[in-house]
Amino acid sequence: MNIQLQHGLPIVSLTLTRNDQSIVLHNVLFDTGCAATVFDTEALAVIDIHIDFINGRAKRMYGVGGTSEICYEQIIPELQIEGIALNDFPIQLGSIQEPYGFDAILGIDFMMRAKCKVNFETMNIEFEN
Repeated sequence: MNIQLQHGLPIVSLTLTRNDQSIVLHNVLFDTGCAATVFDTEALAVIDIHIDFINGRAKRMYGVGGTSEICYEQIIPELQIEGIALNDFPIQLGSIQEPYGFDAILGIDFMMRAKCKVNFETMNIEFEN
């Protein structure tokens, strides 16, 4: 996975797959300072991932400056990011496209689970499988 710097921020594109449905998200913030992975609600609706108001739970997502947004955290039983199987992976869904301009924010939870190796010299991310 290649990193592109846009306005000084590390942006990646990734493929998300669930139940043989895939979507490519082109504007994803690779954020080592974010604890959880967050996806824009409308982006994931394309592959039938919707907010689960029954089993999910509302959480506040805090950004720099202390402002917060409501999002919903829920467990996705079968999900693949860049071909990496993430069974029972918790994600957060919220409106992040409009206020922040991102399709998703990849957090440290994904990076640790996928065993990411980031090389800022080559601007490349590798996964240990």
